Amino acid sequence: MAADVTGAVARMFGVLDEGSGLALRGTYLISPDGKLMNSEMNFYNMGRNIDELLRKLKANIYLGKKPAEGCPSKWKDEGDKTLAPSAKMVGKVHEALAEQK
Repeated sequence: MAADVTGAVARMFGVLDEGSGLALRGTYLISPDGKLMNSEMNFYNMGRNIDELLRKLKANIYLGKKPAEGCPSKWKDEGDKTLAPSAKMVGKVHEALAEQK
């Protein structure tokens, strides 16, 4: 979290509405080596969910260690079900998760 009183950071990330001077609500997860791992933009009046942001942070840390796996939307912590992404998985994530029970 940071303040951006000049709008420089909002401009750099492309979330500044120059007409109003307001920035869209942007959330970015950046790895220690400077790689953008996740980004999300919401309109001015849309709140963000800290629990979901922390879930995404944990998932990105986990996937940094296990890049061949995929964390589905209900993944919360190490030990939860993951998937092996492939072309065969397209449109079948729900079924693949159900098979792992």
